[in-house]
Amino acid sequence: MRYPRNLQGYGPCPQVVWPNEARIAVQFVVNYEEGGENSVLHGDAASEAFLSEIVGAQAWPGKRHWNMESIYEYGARAGFWRLHRLLTDRQVPVTVYGVATALKRSPAQVAAMQDAGWEVASHGLKWIEHKDFSAAQERAEIAEAIRLHTIVTGERPRGWYTGRCSENTLDLVTEAGGFDYVSDSYADDLPYWHEHDGRHQLVIPYTLDANDMRFATAQGFNSGDQFFSYLKDSFDVLYAEGKGGSPKMLSIGLHCRLAGRPGRAAALARFVDYVKSHSKVWLARRIDIARYWAEAYPFQPNDGCPSRLPEETFVARFGGIFEHSDWIARRAFAGELSAANDTATGLHAALTTVFREASEAQRFAVLIAHPDLAGKLAQAKRLTESSTNEQASAGLGALTDRERGRFTELNDAYVEKFGFPFIMAVKGRSKDEILAVFESRIDNDRDTEFETACRQVERIALLRLRDMLPG
Repeated sequence: MRYPRNLQGYGPCPQVVWPNEARIAVQFVVNYEEGGENSVLHGDAASEAFLSEIVGAQAWPGKRHWNMESIYEYGARAGFWRLHRLLTDRQVPVTVYGVATALKRSPAQVAAMQDAGWEVASHGLKWIEHKDFSAAQERAEIAEAIRLHTIVTGERPRGWYTGRCSENTLDLVTEAGGFDYVSDSYADDLPYWHEHDGRHQLVIPYTLDANDMRFATAQGFNSGDQFFSYLKDSFDVLYAEGKGGSPKMLSIGLHCRLAGRPGRAAALARFVDYVKSHSKVWLARRIDIARYWAEAYPFQPNDGCPSRLPEETFVARFGGIFEHSDWIARRAFAGELSAANDTATGLHAALTTVFREASEAQRFAVLIAHPDLAGKLAQAKRLTESSTNEQASAGLGALTDRERGRFTELNDAYVEKFGFPFIMAVKGRSKDEILAVFESRIDNDRDTEFETACRQVERIALLRLRDMLPG
């Protein structure tokens, strides 16, 4: 069974190069939702209750909520223009997440966005919740959002962010096609590729923390200073990581009715000025990031990754990782594999879990499947290719008669005492080191040596996987 979530990501230190060797890509989003929110005027069952100045707001079924409506109206009438002046005066590139019905009701604002060279991406048809939509209903909404957006702006949207999305949203937008990026994800500080039904789609993750929406949530910002401080700290950490060779992206989410208020706009202005006081910062629209990423880091098919292989191919490739014990690979395949198991470390964890969960008799069978070191099978050239290479790398294929005699003596004594062969991960070790360990471990009691041998089997498996897979 393949687990669909990807918890692996880019690992501890992703190596990315931004244009002009920028240490960070900074992206400002203006969410334009005013006029697209829940309202009985828009054919909805109740009023809006999300992201406003009203603490603990509740939807009013079948009624207009005058206070809520006027708060949203502030965003269109005043907040938008304040943000527009602030960002254009400072020559900040901007992406707008525009709700199609909201854009339709605000022609002057749309014209101002376009005159400023802002990217107008789609924020869906209406600013409503989609979690209970069927796939067919949401698919129809996406198509209508694209149609209306194109009519209102004169251009088809190239970016998409639903926001209040369902589990199907990302796949449905991927199916729709024609988007340079989708942002319905908060999974990373960098773009990544999503695959669905034979198609691939670039995802540029968005943010819910570096976002003025936290002025309207229970655990949020109470003042502009808190907003500024959080954005500054976020920038400073990512800027330092970029200076250290691992550049990232910082997204800042804004709403006209929230950040467009004077006290919050002042904090935003301070932050923009702070960002612009630094060198090697790439201020970009999301479409610019998407087009750069698609060229610099194009989609790479990963059908050959372990978690993507069919069962027989998987077993054929990894069945020998634990010596002559392909049942371990088969059980791992039947378990839960994901992108996290596509590295040597990750696949080793999956295989080792099976081995550790096995009965003592099953683990004993794995131990006795291993050959003696420098034993009769090696002399007869009947080892597996992996064992042959491992023993040869430690010099066990070129022993003197005296050394070979000592190994034979130890092998016989060890098997007689413990009932299984001496097992050690010999790759990278010298024959003198191996002999010293051999002579030390033969004095162990059986329980201790059984567990030691099992850990060495696991170590051998890891070294074999590192020869086959990245990290």
